[in-house]
This record gives sequence, C-alpha cells and structure tokens, in this order.
Amino acid sequence: MERPPLSQPKITLFGQPAERGRWFLILLGIIVLLCLGTVYSWSVFRTPLQNELGISTTQSLLPYTVALVFYAATMPIAGFYIPRIGTRRTTVIGGIIVGLGYILSSFATQIWGLVFTYGAIAGIGVGITYGVPMVVVARWFPDKKGLAMGLTIVGFGLSPFITAPLANHLISAYTIRPTLRLLGIAFIAIIVAIAFTLKLPPQGWHPSHAIASTQPSLASHYPASLFKSHSFYGLWVCYAIGTIIGLSAIGISSPVGEEIIEINPTIAAASVSLFAVFNGVSRPLFGWLSDRFRPHHIAIFSYILILIACILMINARTGQVATFLIAFCLFWFCLGGWLAMAPTITLRFFNPDHYAQNYGIVFTAYGIGALIGTVVTGRIRDLFGTYNYVFYPMALLAIIGIIIASLFLKPEKSTANYSILESKLDKK
Repeated sequence: MERPPLSQPKITLFGQPAERGRWFLILLGIIVLLCLGTVYSWSVFRTPLQNELGISTTQSLLPYTVALVFYAATMPIAGFYIPRIGTRRTTVIGGIIVGLGYILSSFATQIWGLVFTYGAIAGIGVGITYGVPMVVVARWFPDKKGLAMGLTIVGFGLSPFITAPLANHLISAYTIRPTLRLLGIAFIAIIVAIAFTLKLPPQGWHPSHAIASTQPSLASHYPASLFKSHSFYGLWVCYAIGTIIGLSAIGISSPVGEEIIEINPTIAAASVSLFAVFNGVSRPLFGWLSDRFRPHHIAIFSYILILIACILMINARTGQVATFLIAFCLFWFCLGGWLAMAPTITLRFFNPDHYAQNYGIVFTAYGIGALIGTVVTGRIRDLFGTYNYVFYPMALLAIIGIIIASLFLKPEKSTANYSILESKLDKK
C-alpha cells in the first residue's frame, strides 16, 4: 500500500505545525525523565532512613541497588507492550507505579519494606515509563534522531541536580516520610498529566523537507531478526563495555579522589557535580554526532577518550587534582555519550517501527554492565587494597571496545544502503 504524501493531511501539535510543535515533546519528555531520575537521588533519602531504622551502610544501599536492577530488567519487557497498549496508557501505568513506590516507601518500617517499595515497585515503574518519551521523540524526529534523543535523556542524567536539592529541602522542612509521600503524589500528577500529550505521528510521517513518495519500504531494508544480525551483537557488547567502565567510574569517583589524590572529602564530593554536568552535556552532543558520522567512528572516539582517562589515572599521584578532574570528567562524559549513542544506533540499524522492543533488548547491556561494573571494582579494591588497579582492566576493555566497534558496529548491507538514501532525502 502506498503511503500518502507527507504534507497531507496538515498535522499540528500544541496548536503549532508539527515541525515546530514536536519540540515541545522533547521538553515534556525531559520533565518525565526528571521525575524518573529521582531514583538516582537515593543518597538524600538514605542517611535519614539509615538513622531512623538503625541499619548499616550496606543495608541502606539495598533499595537503590534493587531499583536499578528492576529498572533495567523491566525496560525490555515494557518495550514489547508499548506498541500494544499505546504510549499514553503505558506512561499512565508506569507513572502511577513510580508514585506508589515512593508513597508506600514512606510507610516502610524495615529495610526489606524499602527494598520492596522503593527498590522493586518504584524500579518497575521507572522501567515501564523510561522508554516511552524516547519512542515518541524518535518517531517525531526521523531527521534529527540523535539530537532529539540526546536532548530528551538529559532529563534523566541531570535529575539529581534538581530533585536532590528539592528533596533535601523538603526533608529539612517536613522530615523524610512526608517528603516521600509528597514526591510520590507529585510524580503521579505530573507523569499522568504529560502522558496524554505523548502521541505518535501517523505512520510514515516525515518533516516537509523529506520526500515521502520516494521513500522505500522500511521493512525490507532492516534485519528480519535482531538476534541474527552481527550489528546487534556489536552494539550490545560495545554498550555493555561503555556501561561497565562508566558506572564503575561513577561509583568510585569520590573515593578515588580521597584515596589516590588525597583531596579533601568535601571537595571530592563537590567534584561529582562537575562530573554530572559533563555526563548531561555529552548526551545531546553524542546524539548529534551519531546523526552525522558513522556509529563505529563515534564509538571508537569514546573509547579513545576513556583510554586517555585511564592513562591519566594510572599515572596520577598525590595532589594532582587537575589530572583527577580531567580523567573523571571524561569517564562521565563517555557514559552519557553511550546513553545517547545506543538508542540512536538502534534506530539507525534496525526497523524504527519496532524501536521500543529493539531498544528494550539492547538496554539489557546496561543492566549487565551495571552489575559487573559495581561488583568488579569493589572486588579489585578488596583484593589490592587500592583503586589504582581498577584503571588497568578499564583500559583493556576500552581497547577491546575499539576492536569490536571496528569489526561489528556496522549496519547490515541493505540497512547501510537505505541509510544513505534516507540521508539524501532528508537533505532535500
């Protein structure tokens, strides 16, 4: 069946022509992800709950760890249901579950109650909701996939900048349990309200500068099965490597500064805010780069930056604060880059009509990377008594990433041919 001309019928968003109105969807997606990203602000809730419940430091980390596991595990499952039940309904369900997780956490009197409410329930809600703004933005921005995706996920990365100070202020004013209830209610109200604006464009919609009548059928130009495509395995392994290194670095940023560089603990903690800026800025930047250059070139570039950071830290000595700051800015920068590259490359290599399912599967690399990264760095520290030796396996992984990206992070032949044709159409 032939697709109708792209300019017919006239489509509007928020009272604006679709090409202008679609930018509001990025803003709304950022707001949703700001709410979801509060899961990373657990450290604000952790101390008062730890004191109130009389639990150990290790126990107080359990709700956060479980939330990340459930978030990563739920996202690929949710990806299969988004096309079936719709973006709006999925967002409503996810937003209500996230809010309930926070509200129920306020009534938990034991650590295992928090593990279930904040960890499992809120984590599941985040996993259900996270992919929806990305699916919506991806469909409305076929001509600026990487930039649009990168801008949207800035909300998740920068959430602790906004939500952590807000939560801290509320805790000071109302104590911890009312704060959790207030946040839960607010998240339900905000996410559910935005859910009704998250609609997909008509099938095959493109901005007016693209030529619909000459657009080839998508299905025949993409791999029939994700698991039979060498590019999927290349992307999955590269994403896992980027995640292992990035999340490992995030977890040890402050301790490394105190132990190896011997900087003041307050300065070490404050430096994390600087690193988070680089993590946020890199997302739209790498998304923009992914629109304009071959994916394996961008991946190799990120691994080279990681290698530079590893070499800097391997040679770092006491008092070399600038070396520490530069190295960890690069680590955080590249992790943010991978969180923008992976969804953009998924759109580029595989059928966009199945993006929700495809990226859900690709995202399992993030979950695996999170588990391996946090466990391995801790084990290395326990075995050798220092974080100095963490950067050697990181450097080795970066070299492996360069090799994998060079060999396998490339589209199938038919996909590559389609991408060339599509880019030509978008420039007309």
